[in-house]
Amino acid sequence: MSNHLKRLNSPSGWRIPKKTNTFVKKTAPGPHNSHAMPVAVWLRDHVGLANNVKEAKKILTDRSLTVNGSVCTDPKMGIGVFDIISIPKIGKYYRILRNKKGDYVSVEITEDASKSRLCKIADKTIVKGGKIQLNLRYGANVIVDTQEYNPKDSVVLSLEPETRFEVIDHFPFVQGAVAMIIGGKHSGKVGKITEICMVPGSIPNRIYLAEEKTGEAFDTIEDYVFIVGKDEPAVSVWGIEE
Repeated sequence: MSNHLKRLNSPSGWRIPKKTNTFVKKTAPGPHNSHAMPVAVWLRDHVGLANNVKEAKKILTDRSLTVNGSVCTDPKMGIGVFDIISIPKIGKYYRILRNKKGDYVSVEITEDASKSRLCKIADKTIVKGGKIQLNLRYGANVIVDTQEYNPKDSVVLSLEPETRFEVIDHFPFVQGAVAMIIGGKHSGKVGKITEICMVPGSIPNRIYLAEEKTGEAFDTIEDYVFIVGKDEPAVSVWGIEE
């Protein structure tokens, strides 16, 4: 497998210049898919904390940056939607989201907000001892002792060292819940689910929503829906303004 990526072929959501250089860092296998943005690209092209990859590597080698509570030293590590990036030495904390064009954007948040992370449950399994393991969308697994969590629900995990990966809130995937769209032509919209339409066969289920601000009705496929609250968004910065 190739270790390099031409800028012309890089995902459009990265929002990087295509013709300034020939190559760009390629995302390493990890918690997200190949469209995840390498942390070195994020440092250089999104927040401007590095002028080049050499400086980005220096920041990472100094163990100055954490992703979802873990120190990151790999410049190719991919970051994706709802990841929390912290740089405590300079007091900067960010949440990665997608805007209405489908591009990655970095929303600056407070230190308190960086101590938890919103996660979507991809699946759940029973492991040794009869315990329940939640398999989360960004690659992590969490052991819980209750069956109340289901695939497509969202949970809020603590990122603090003493309570890391402890579930501190739960947003079920049900009619009336508030969701953010993370893909497709409605990417970045926040709305309340009005109907969940189960489609038989291999065609994705359809989810009908009413936009939170305008009340406009729209629909999308189930994979693009990320629950962000029960009756209202849990955090005001979930939504992104154009």
